[in-house]
Amino acid sequence: MKFLKFTLSLIFFVGILYAFNTKIGPLPPLGKFLSPNQGIWQNEITEGISQDFQVDGFSAPVQVHYDEHLIPHIFAQNNTDLYRAQGFVTAQNRLWQMEFQTHASAGRLSEIVGVAALDYDRGQRRKGMVFGAAKALENMKKDPETYGFLEAYRDGINSYIQTLKPKDYPVEYKLLDYSPEPWTLKKTALLLMYMTDMLAGGESDLEYTNFIRKYGRERFDFIYPDFFDVNDPVIPSDRDWSDWEVSRPEAPEGDFPFDYIDDVMDKPHPDNGSNNWAVGPEKSYSGNPILANDPHLGLNLPSIWYVMQLATPDKNTFGATLPGALGIVIGFNNHISWGVTNATRDVKDWYKITFQGSDKNAYWYDNKWKATEKRIETIEIRGEKTYYDTVVYTHHGPVSYDETFKGNGEKTGYAMQWTGHLGGNNQRTLIELNGARNYDEYKEALKHFLAPAQNFIFSSKEGDIALWIQGRFPNKWQGQGKFLMDGSNPAHDWQGWIPQEHNAHVKNPPRGFVSSANQHPVDSSYPYYVFNDGYEMYRNRVINDFFRSKNKFTIQDFKDLHNNNFNLKAAELLPHMLEQMLTESLSSDELTYLKDAQNWDYYNSIDSKGASVWEAWWGNLNRMVWDELIEDSLAMDIPFSYETIYLLKNHPEDPFMDRLDTRQVETANDLFLLSYKQGVKELNKWKENQGDYNWGDVKATYVGHLLQALPAFSRFNLPIGGNGGIVNATSRNHGPSWRMIVEMSDPPKALGVYPGGQSGNPGSRYYDDLVDIWASGNYLELNFMQSANQKEGVVFTQTLNSQQ
Repeated sequence: MKFLKFTLSLIFFVGILYAFNTKIGPLPPLGKFLSPNQGIWQNEITEGISQDFQVDGFSAPVQVHYDEHLIPHIFAQNNTDLYRAQGFVTAQNRLWQMEFQTHASAGRLSEIVGVAALDYDRGQRRKGMVFGAAKALENMKKDPETYGFLEAYRDGINSYIQTLKPKDYPVEYKLLDYSPEPWTLKKTALLLMYMTDMLAGGESDLEYTNFIRKYGRERFDFIYPDFFDVNDPVIPSDRDWSDWEVSRPEAPEGDFPFDYIDDVMDKPHPDNGSNNWAVGPEKSYSGNPILANDPHLGLNLPSIWYVMQLATPDKNTFGATLPGALGIVIGFNNHISWGVTNATRDVKDWYKITFQGSDKNAYWYDNKWKATEKRIETIEIRGEKTYYDTVVYTHHGPVSYDETFKGNGEKTGYAMQWTGHLGGNNQRTLIELNGARNYDEYKEALKHFLAPAQNFIFSSKEGDIALWIQGRFPNKWQGQGKFLMDGSNPAHDWQGWIPQEHNAHVKNPPRGFVSSANQHPVDSSYPYYVFNDGYEMYRNRVINDFFRSKNKFTIQDFKDLHNNNFNLKAAELLPHMLEQMLTESLSSDELTYLKDAQNWDYYNSIDSKGASVWEAWWGNLNRMVWDELIEDSLAMDIPFSYETIYLLKNHPEDPFMDRLDTRQVETANDLFLLSYKQGVKELNKWKENQGDYNWGDVKATYVGHLLQALPAFSRFNLPIGGNGGIVNATSRNHGPSWRMIVEMSDPPKALGVYPGGQSGNPGSRYYDDLVDIWASGNYLELNFMQSANQKEGVVFTQTLNSQQ
């Protein structure tokens, strides 16, 4: 009996020992994770100590002043020291985030989390993410100055990594049981590719090809028009292009290959976008230009942005950076301010490839066989055998889809051509913008920026405002890029590029303001082909109408517009729905909700019940209209909201109004009633489980940790209004990721806030200290220090000295 007890105790002890030293499924080795010497307890830290660091490579001491929100103000004597310090300081606060995002970009998540990430990793490799990063690095290497700054940034990061012991690793490394790698220039290029894909990956060529094959070209052109009946574009419609000499290729004869595909790779969030606007001196309360920006991205912790001031004797710049890339991305200096929104131009096309034999050593092009290139993608999988994926490359680009990956089962492939593979020098654009002093220098800086296409807004102390739609854009023939194209036909290739000087732009327009909100870039008078690639139709009109509404605007006006919850989409459809819907069959409960909708002011405010009724009603109505596309076995895209509303109001008996799951033939009026009743059921279920149905509670905005919103590291149920398609574009887990307002006074005065905090450490008080400020619609007054000797607002200082 004693022996049995001893044996059981020994087995229990061995089991505990194994668990404490072995990673089991998603759990880290508990011994390491809970160890008082190196585990999670070591991540409970207190920042705020002034200290000196000895770091290799600095030519002179660098001072880093921190304010009450841990924003670093870096003062260096030259750019090389500045970017070395930027790397060191960013790594101090965001190391895990920086590296994890580059792993995601490169298709290396399987190394960390195991086989569950294999399909994602294969997709990243088949998009050519590493290929595009390598091309960008080749281009940056041709620019010795930029390349040198990148090396300094890299060395700063690695200097910090070298100070770490396992006990110092960010908590996510401990949770996932792995260690940081040395930073490389390739990682910075991968981070930039990650953003390029996030902002330029929303094309629908294959889905449109499926639609046209099933419903025909006439129906396609009706449902997906190039221009809607209303257009308030980025570049004002009174812009005159007549002095340009324009050459545009002719559309070739013949048709597109009408293949079908069941499944497509995951795409970025459809609401990835932004607002920006600027008023000139004549519309500003003070006579100084005022500029605002708020990029709309996923709401994550750590935040996608890290705010810094970067100063040398020659320049002084403040704003939001991307951890892992050098320079300020959205910000201002003493002379100019700038911001960006997504231009959503079609810069990714697909080509059908016919291979010679099963070995895919050649493909048919221009009436002959052309050799392919092959890349063996080695995907290491934690706890499993390494996976090898052969990706074939053509002159178009990588063959992303074939019979081994999301293809249609046939021995063909679909190759991607994407400007993201051209390899630009976006870092050069940021370096030059950070130091630019006027419109001409801003304009010159943009020339290096190829992808993703962005609306770069500008204002200057000299009184100029401007906006350039910047990127490298193929000069397409009418209809090119809407559908899958013939990869064997040279006439289907991109035939050339829109000249840089012909990228749509405007400077000091007569209306006195510039703005963009991801809407159509131009009107139909623009001499190059641009088709509707999912452009916004509501935020832009609210913004432009606001700036047309009066002559002068204040900083408070800019704040109010950032936080504007007016739902123009609802205002244009809900009155029609209420007028047309038959109410005789509604229950008393349903009539109560109807009163909420009838009395609603069209603002998605936190305490609005009418907003909750509208959102439930519209969501069900949209699904019922497009049930044929949603339930199709082929990959399909639901048409844009504006076109759906146009259809409901002007073509109520369109065949798409008929539901698949009933025998009767429905019209729009029938769908109004059916979708309303379904929406009421959902709200009743909400009330039963959650209580009141105010919009803020129903939307339940949260800022989630990058690791699938780990509850302990996330913030839930934030009280904030808005939604997608509203200027305050805050939906459940997406929205304004950085709000900035800059007045070009002397020196500039600026406000800013984002839903996160400067520290990436969940144990820090600076991890999420800005979230509540952001949710309440308030801002930080940014302390734009004019000298390293300034003491106001400084909480503590670090000095970076060269190691002797």
